[in-house]
Amino acid sequence: MVHERVAGWGRSLSAAVRARPAPARSGAAILAGLLLFGSFPPRPWWFLAPLGIAVLTLAVRGDGRLRAGFGYGFLAGWAFFLPLLPWTGIYVGPLPWIALSTACAVFVGVFGLLARLVGTLPGWPLWVALAWTTAELGRSSFPFGGFPWGRLAFGQADGWFLSLAAVGGAPLVGFAVALTGTGAAALISLLWSRRASGGALGAAVSAADVESGTPGPIAVRATRLGYAAAVLAIALMPVAGLLLRAALPDPEAGDRTVTVAAIQGSVPRLGLDFNEQRRAVLDNHVRRTEELAADVAAGRVPRPDVVIWPENSSDIDPLRNPDAAALITSASERIGAPILVGAVLVNSDRTTTNSVMVWNGAAGPGERHDKKIIQPFGEYLPMRGFFRLFSEYADRAGYFVPGKGDGVVRAAGIDIGVATCYEVAFDRSFEDAMRAGAELLTVPTNNATFGDSEMTYQQLAMSRIRAVEHGRALVVAATSGVSAIIAADGSVQQETALFVPAALVAELPVRDDNTLATRIGPAPERVFAMLTAAAVSAAILRRRSTRKDDSTGHSVVTGRTAVQQNPH
Repeated sequence: MVHERVAGWGRSLSAAVRARPAPARSGAAILAGLLLFGSFPPRPWWFLAPLGIAVLTLAVRGDGRLRAGFGYGFLAGWAFFLPLLPWTGIYVGPLPWIALSTACAVFVGVFGLLARLVGTLPGWPLWVALAWTTAELGRSSFPFGGFPWGRLAFGQADGWFLSLAAVGGAPLVGFAVALTGTGAAALISLLWSRRASGGALGAAVSAADVESGTPGPIAVRATRLGYAAAVLAIALMPVAGLLLRAALPDPEAGDRTVTVAAIQGSVPRLGLDFNEQRRAVLDNHVRRTEELAADVAAGRVPRPDVVIWPENSSDIDPLRNPDAAALITSASERIGAPILVGAVLVNSDRTTTNSVMVWNGAAGPGERHDKKIIQPFGEYLPMRGFFRLFSEYADRAGYFVPGKGDGVVRAAGIDIGVATCYEVAFDRSFEDAMRAGAELLTVPTNNATFGDSEMTYQQLAMSRIRAVEHGRALVVAATSGVSAIIAADGSVQQETALFVPAALVAELPVRDDNTLATRIGPAPERVFAMLTAAAVSAAILRRRSTRKDDSTGHSVVTGRTAVQQNPH
């Protein structure tokens, strides 16, 4: 009885899809976008991502117009990014949020177009998965330097695919998720075709045998091969990820260990105006460092070799303001260790740099990292005059300029790779630092401007991916949270609550060996893009050839009919 009812539902669904394909595909696209969103932190439902890709692939793939594939993809992108990025409009209104979500959705639309194009090729699950990674590469690069937020890899910090980051970085993780999803789509397509053709495998291919002249056993073997390939695509990457997990570095092993402290001083209030009380923010971090110094003196915690403050912990330029310099010097002397201070520095031309500098007690400032990947529409505003017409907040964007250098600062004899806040979203964030010999990584960040949103958890997941990618322990120091100590295997060893002053102290291993992902750098993503270009070219040639054959065949049939009707 139950089987008959399920079969009846299946037939009804099939009939509904055939009768109204556009609404059905649109609904599937929206569902796919929501599934992708559900896979991202703070939710631990990483397994929804391949399911979302499977549903999206089924929605966009077809032999019809390419622009329809773009439309379904764009709809899925909206359903994905609108709930993922509301933190971008918390204090500036919905327009920037909607505009950014729309721009990101365009790239999912491009994926839909590419998927519909390459989805006609043999082995299409592979080509469709490559199309997804290429669309992510485009979104991570263009416009204004790109916006990588929402890449599939960044939802996988708790999942089976995480260890693949040590082999090919975030691009390989994203490709693995996409291939698992497209493999699932292929299996669903095969099962759907089998059911629609009457159920039995032999019956499913018999009609095709008669029409094509293909021997029945060959068609049966081809169908079985299709099932095997789909199952392999589904299982290959998750199983590879699980097997590679055992090869990840021991979180406790290293050439030596150092004791590191991360200070979360918190802020007087959240929002865009948090730094109007700049002295209060600096005081908070000085106070929490002095409290840690008291704990060290009492023997409650070990003395750190280096202390890390967050981005914007001193928005008063300590190189120009003696009071700020004196406070930082005092804190460093009391804790007995150099402090990495996140500071806004004013340049001679009145531009600013977002810097992390080493402050060595009475010796003062040492090496520094000036943020190289600065945030458009936040730290600077491209086309300021144009965007001023649309938002009263335009002139509140900063006048920051990107820095140079390799991203490494040396403190207490440790080479520390720094990626400040927004930088961690980019694959190139730690590339120069790792080439320069970074033994430990840190992400100083300020999330106070995004309130009580999911942004800080999304960024924490990115830091976990980077730790595995480069095989390094990583320290996240945030003004208002979440601060964390992350091991080289991506596990979170310690973390703070939001909006409370806190200090994390941990003994961390430092290493000088490199993962395969570090050694090959951006090569996987470039290979994926080249393979996608080759597949698109082949699909275009095949599409043109098919149209030419159809046109020639139609002309021949039409001519014969005319001769028969007019023999004279």
